[in-house]
Amino acid sequence: MRIFPAVRSMMLALTALAAIPAWPQKAEPSQQEVDAVVRKLEASGALDAAVERAIERYAKRQQAKAAMEKGPATRVPSADAKRDHVRGPAEAEATLIEYTDFECPFCRHFHSVPPKLLERYGGRLNWVIRNFPLAFHDPAAHREAFAAECVAKLAGNDAYWKYADLLFANTGGSGRGLPSEHSVDKLAAQFGIQAPALEACMNDPATRTRVDEDIQSGSAAGINGTPTSIVRNNKNGATMTITGAQPIEEVVRSIDAVLDTSDR
Repeated sequence: MRIFPAVRSMMLALTALAAIPAWPQKAEPSQQEVDAVVRKLEASGALDAAVERAIERYAKRQQAKAAMEKGPATRVPSADAKRDHVRGPAEAEATLIEYTDFECPFCRHFHSVPPKLLERYGGRLNWVIRNFPLAFHDPAAHREAFAAECVAKLAGNDAYWKYADLLFANTGGSGRGLPSEHSVDKLAAQFGIQAPALEACMNDPATRTRVDEDIQSGSAAGINGTPTSIVRNNKNGATMTITGAQPIEEVVRSIDAVLDTSDR
């Protein structure tokens, strides 16, 4: 990375001055003394190491800024508590918006991560799931998405999240669907939903429209795989994209970067 001479000179001077021992009150170090300290730091390699660390921090900040300015994150609709399924405080500072497929094995693996993040960040973070059933996982993927939406409609938001957990826990994944003993209607029965009511809702064109809207919003933003998650700062709109079933440490880095923009 190219650093302008003036910037490098300023960094060298600041590093040198920070290393000078405390001087008696009203005493000022002479130029010769400052030069001696600088030469000593240069000879030891400490000065170069400090400059390299500063450059590395600058590069990471620029990379984070670029990530926030490009990609699907900037085009995904913000979370809407009146429409989306929200887990965590509705007024949280940041939202993790996840586009998922209940038949996706990577989504199933990632599904255990967001609850840990909600606990870690307390009231600062909430989590939204949007439907993105992949065609090669059908018909099971769409059927499970329809069922989840109907559970939300018939039994409420809390039931939706518990039902989503059950879908991931019981599906064979990769389009194999649910076993007969844990079919969509039998899982829904745990929330007091009778099979005829569930099937009627799943066959309602409005349910397909609801799922299609999620798919279209993700596709329009450039999302083409699952899980894809967007971290959005709800105060200033800063966003980052997380592609795939990333480990929790990677997701934490993205959330921290987005939350950090509130202080700038």
